[in-house]
Amino acid sequence: MPTVFNSIPQEVLENIAFYAVASNPLGPPHELLPLLLVNRRLYASLSSTYNPHLHARIFATKFDTTALVRRLGLVEGRAPKLAAELRRRCVQLGRLRACIGCTVGALAAGRSGGGGGMTEDAVRALHEMLWTAYLMMLENDGKNERQLREYARLDRWLRAFWFAEDGASCARLAIRDNAWPPNNDLSAVTMWLFWFLLRPEFQNVISILKLLALGAHQYPVCRPAWVDFLPNQTAGRSAAPPAYAEYPSLSPPPLAAPAVLSYLSLAPRPSTGADALQPMSPLVPSSVSPQVRMSSEWDCEWERCKRLAGNDAPSLESPCGTFKPGTMEGIWEGLFTYTEFTAYAELLSGAPPPTLNKSVVARHQQTWRLHEYHLLLPSDVDEQDAAALDDDPQYKPLSPGDPLRAYLPSGLSYEYKRNGISVYEPGREADTFYHRCPAPEQVTREYAKRVREILIAGEGHSAWGQFELIGRVRPGDGFVTLSKEYTDGDRGKWLYRGYFVGNAHGNFTGRWRDTLSPMEVLGYEGCFFMGRRRECSVSKLFVDEERPGTPI
Repeated sequence: MPTVFNSIPQEVLENIAFYAVASNPLGPPHELLPLLLVNRRLYASLSSTYNPHLHARIFATKFDTTALVRRLGLVEGRAPKLAAELRRRCVQLGRLRACIGCTVGALAAGRSGGGGGMTEDAVRALHEMLWTAYLMMLENDGKNERQLREYARLDRWLRAFWFAEDGASCARLAIRDNAWPPNNDLSAVTMWLFWFLLRPEFQNVISILKLLALGAHQYPVCRPAWVDFLPNQTAGRSAAPPAYAEYPSLSPPPLAAPAVLSYLSLAPRPSTGADALQPMSPLVPSSVSPQVRMSSEWDCEWERCKRLAGNDAPSLESPCGTFKPGTMEGIWEGLFTYTEFTAYAELLSGAPPPTLNKSVVARHQQTWRLHEYHLLLPSDVDEQDAAALDDDPQYKPLSPGDPLRAYLPSGLSYEYKRNGISVYEPGREADTFYHRCPAPEQVTREYAKRVREILIAGEGHSAWGQFELIGRVRPGDGFVTLSKEYTDGDRGKWLYRGYFVGNAHGNFTGRWRDTLSPMEVLGYEGCFFMGRRRECSVSKLFVDEERPGTPI
C-alpha cells in the first residue's frame, strides 16, 4: 500500500487530502491524520511544516478570510501564518468545546486540567481563548459562527461563564456577597460574544443582565469617559493574541451596549397596554439572513477596538471609521426604560445589587425621525491640502461644548436650509454650513473621507409627548450624544448617549441621563435602544424642509 501512495503525484495527493478535510468543515482537520501516518513521504507532502500552502487552503475552507484581507491586507508569505493560525484556532476551539475555564472550578484546574490552581498561565490562556473567539465573530461571514456555535458550543460555555452558580465571571458569587459582578476586559469580551450569539430561547439569565444593563453607576456606557469630547489620549488595556498577519493591539469596548441589547431582547414583554400590541426588541445578529456578510456589520467595532488600545489617536479630523456617515439618517423605533427613582437613589448611595433586581422597571416606546448633517471638505482637496484648512472657519468643526448639552457650544444657534443647516457659534466670524446627508448610494468611501464632523438633529414622540433631538458624534470612537427636549409640559431635557452597534442591521443603544445633575456626579439613568423602521422607504427619509433659526 505505501508503494501505491508513493506513486501518486503531489498535486493529486494534495487534492485528495484537501477534499477529505473539506467534506467535514467543522472542527480540526482530523481526516489528515490517517494520511500523515502512512509513511514519511506522505508526511513530508502533507504536513504543515513542509506544505503550509495546503493548510492555508484548509484554513480558508473552515474559517472566514474576507474580513482578514479587508482589515489587515495581503502579506507576503501568508501561507505559513495561516497554517500556524489553523493549528492555534483548532486548539482554542477544542478548549471551548471542553468547557475549560467557564467555571471557577474549571479555571482553577489549570491549563492542563490536572490541577495547579488559578495560575497566571491559566488566566493568560483564558484571555487568548476568548480573544480568539471574539475576533472570529468580528470576522464572521458564516463559517466562523458555525465553528464557534456548532463545534465549540460557545453559547453553552458563555451561559456557564456568566450565569452558573460557580461561573468564572464571578457574577453569581459576587451577588451572593452583596457585591456587583466584576467589570473587566474578560467581562466585556464575553458579553459581546453573548450578544453576537444570542437566541430568544436563552433562559434564566435576566437577573444578571438587568444589573449590567441598568447599573449605570457600575458599568459605564463608554470609554473614554462621556464627559470628554476630545480625550487627551486613549490607553489600551488588552492586546489580541498573536495570529495571522499580526493583529494590532486591541481593547474591547465596554460591556454596557451588548448588555443593554441582550437585556431588552430577553426581558419579559408587557402583557397589557400599547406595548403589548406591538412589542419592540433589538434586532439580534443571529436573526439576520445568512446571505448577509456579517463581518461588514462589525467594521466599526473593529476600528473602535483599535482606537481604544491607543492606535490612531482621535482628532477632530477623523469622525469616520468608528461611525459610518449616514448611519443615523431615517426613522427609528424603540423604547426606553426607567426604574423607580427612590430605588435608583438608593443605588447611588451604595445599595447592593438586590435593590436593583427587586425594583420595578417601566418601559415606553418612542419614535424618532433623524437627519445627519456633515461638515464637508472640498471634493478636490487631498490630505496635505486638508491640513491647511484647519483654521479656515468654513471647514473648522464646532468647539467642544457642555457634555450635558450634547457637546454643543453655549449660545449656539442654527437655521435649517433646503440642503443643510447653517450653524453660528458665538465668537466666530462667520456661520458654518453642514450639508444634509445624501442618499445612501451616494455615501461612498470618497465622500466619507470629506466628512470632518457629524451633527444629528430631528424630532420624535413617546407617551410623554413630542420632543426635539440634536447632538454630535464624538470623533474618536463614534460615541453619539443627543439632547432630547420635550416641546410641551414640564418633562424637561434628557441626554441620550450610546453607540450604533452593527451597520445595516444594527441598533443604536446606550443610556439616557438626567441633565439636572452636574456632570461630575452620578445622575439618574436608564437604558434604551432604537432600531430602523424597516418598512420605511428611502424616499420618505430624505424630504427637504426649512425651519426658522433655533437657539439652543
